[in-house]
Amino acid sequence: MNINKKLLCVVASLGLVFTSCKTTQQSFPFKLPTEKPNQKLSKAMQRNYDNYMAPRPEENELYTQFKYTEIKGLDYSNHDGTITRRDPSKVIFENGKYYVYYTHRQTPTPPKGAKLATETIPSADWDLAEIWYATSKDGFTWEEQGVAIPRPPKPNIGNRSVATADILKWKGKFYMYYQGFSEASGTRGDDCPVLMSYADSPDGPWTATNQIVIPNGPKDAWDQYSIHDPYPLVYKGKIYLYYKSDFDGKPNLVRMQGLATADNPMGPFTKNPLNPVLGSGHETTMFPFKEGIAAFTIRDGNEHNTIQYAKDGINFDIASVTELMPDAAGPFIPDAFTDTKDGRGITWGISHLTTVNGWSTNHAILVRFDCDLSQDVNDPDMKKTHIYTKPEDNYKQGLNPKQKARIAEENARILKNTK
Repeated sequence: MNINKKLLCVVASLGLVFTSCKTTQQSFPFKLPTEKPNQKLSKAMQRNYDNYMAPRPEENELYTQFKYTEIKGLDYSNHDGTITRRDPSKVIFENGKYYVYYTHRQTPTPPKGAKLATETIPSADWDLAEIWYATSKDGFTWEEQGVAIPRPPKPNIGNRSVATADILKWKGKFYMYYQGFSEASGTRGDDCPVLMSYADSPDGPWTATNQIVIPNGPKDAWDQYSIHDPYPLVYKGKIYLYYKSDFDGKPNLVRMQGLATADNPMGPFTKNPLNPVLGSGHETTMFPFKEGIAAFTIRDGNEHNTIQYAKDGINFDIASVTELMPDAAGPFIPDAFTDTKDGRGITWGISHLTTVNGWSTNHAILVRFDCDLSQDVNDPDMKKTHIYTKPEDNYKQGLNPKQKARIAEENARILKNTK
């Protein structure tokens, strides 16, 4: 330290001036750097550069808001709960039009629960269902084509209901993976193994193999009871079939997602040893992006409301945090089956919304969602970081009677203790 600095320190120690003897820490720049600065950073700022594709959401290719549009052309019997359409597949484009497949239920009554279920009364929204499909020229107006996969006759698996389908195109043929119920949903939870049918055309006819594609895990494994939401992609020369399982149940079910791979659509499928590969998310929605796989993780788990990314399709990291994510999204993914090494991403698809008129008329409707998760689109209006809601939207998330009673008891106790 030179003589001038020594004198300054002495003066400062005597309280004659207010300054510091230490060198000032480098401040974070006013203009947010596009690259990680070479200086000490807090954990939050390190995450901002290490965990995301860009430090700003509007420049993050895997960040988006979602826009929703009502679909035209589909009837719901005045939303009385007797017709449901839910869990759409990926959208594909064949024969000059778009195709989407979905769970379709048309019953005399809305769902009544497992105890009241009969051969005609459904226990759940996906009970007594078949897989139907619709086509469209523009993705907004759809024409329903009818049954794609019917319920097979007893004693085949799926004779009670077939639901939650997704589609694969492989070497010019089409393969549909879906869940098969042999008893009313809720009787023993959701015991519904994954089945598969195949066809030469997206219009069918479909031939069922009536064989389980992915077996449940061994005793005490996370997927010992359920394999749901099969979702196939072609990646690294193989079929990557993602799926969900729910487990634990103390006090609530935990939902996570796994991966099984095969060299051909018939299997055998081998489960990844790192399963579950995603620790959050309800339905499965993935798409090729750059060299890896991106995933929607809606609801459930510590990392819900995120879009995640894995360069190897297995080890996922959070790529963005967003809101109003589509339920059971079935995106239009032009390169889903091309084994691309540079996935271009997605801009729209079909999802569902449930309980349109309340639980007494429980059903779901198909809707269109749009987004900007594409390398080929730059839509600033899709990259905004907030959504304005009306006060009544917040009030709908009000206290339930049990919570109101607890608060009343707390207030009474506080008043009593202050007297």
